[in-house]
Amino acid sequence: MKQDNEKIYQFTLVLKNVEEDTLGLEDSLYEAGCSDALINFRSGTVYLDFDRKAVSLEDAVVSAIKNVESSSVKAVVASVAPEDLVTESEVAKRLDKKRQTVSLWIKGTRRNQHAFPKPVMMLSGRSPLWKWYEIAAWLYKNGIISEKEIVNNAEFIEDINAVLEERDKKIKKARQELLRKLSKDSSSHSAIQ
Repeated sequence: MKQDNEKIYQFTLVLKNVEEDTLGLEDSLYEAGCSDALINFRSGTVYLDFDRKAVSLEDAVVSAIKNVESSSVKAVVASVAPEDLVTESEVAKRLDKKRQTVSLWIKGTRRNQHAFPKPVMMLSGRSPLWKWYEIAAWLYKNGIISEKEIVNNAEFIEDINAVLEERDKKIKKARQELLRKLSKDSSSHSAIQ
């Protein structure tokens, strides 16, 4: 049953286990309930751009993933976009702000009531990456955005992508092994001190 408080959410699912020439790909996805998605291909990867009506982004994305993965072509969702790691330029684009405005936030010369989040990694010496969720939370805390839903959606995208990665048994096993090693090392390290 459709609810009155539904709205349209736009997002992209990145698929694996299928390719542009997968037999019956479009028909299978359509029959699985993806009639609200536009299929496109880039560099050998299949993307589904959704405009899905739902009560929340979470409901929209989860239902889309279930639809895709119930298709007869056995497609698997690898990740959800918009990405949770962003450059300074991407932050400006998402907020429809000038890049210089974002640069001033980063440097702390504008809106520095709360420190701007630190980058989580660098693509190169001049291209740091930030977590979109941390930036959205900073924007909300500083009154630059007033919609808490933006923060919640950013956190959800980060979480759903982590969960989608964890479904890969090889990745999960490797991470569990690393966690075990880290636990061993930290307990032996604390014993030395």
